[in-house]
Amino acid sequence: MRVRISGDIATIAIKGPRIGIARPEFEYEIEIADAERMLSTVCGGNTLEKQRFFVEDTGATWYVDVYGGILQGAVIAEIGLKQETQELILPPWIGKEVTNDPFYTKINMRDRALTTHHQERLGRPDTLSAS
Repeated sequence: MRVRISGDIATIAIKGPRIGIARPEFEYEIEIADAERMLSTVCGGNTLEKQRFFVEDTGATWYVDVYGGILQGAVIAEIGLKQETQELILPPWIGKEVTNDPFYTKINMRDRALTTHHQERLGRPDTLSAS
């Protein structure tokens, strides 16, 4: 589930399990007050902050998310394919294709960032490593 506030619009999305590179997603507009309450009570302040940019390249629209907050400096580009069998052409500015790499799922990125932040507050060295 994802709750998002963008400007004066709030949405909630329910995502199904991934099947190959696709996953069903259902998104609905909700009241901003409800979204704020969900984010503060359910998420406990562990929310992700990002700016989304739309980039036209290789005949498609790429969604480029530049993260702030606990994921400061992370940049993820996504594309919405019309069909799962559509040929994916990566523009030269894409670093690497990470669709099936669990290291780059938002929940795993968030959990690593929170662990690092907690260790830094305790004065412990960072024990995380990238694989």
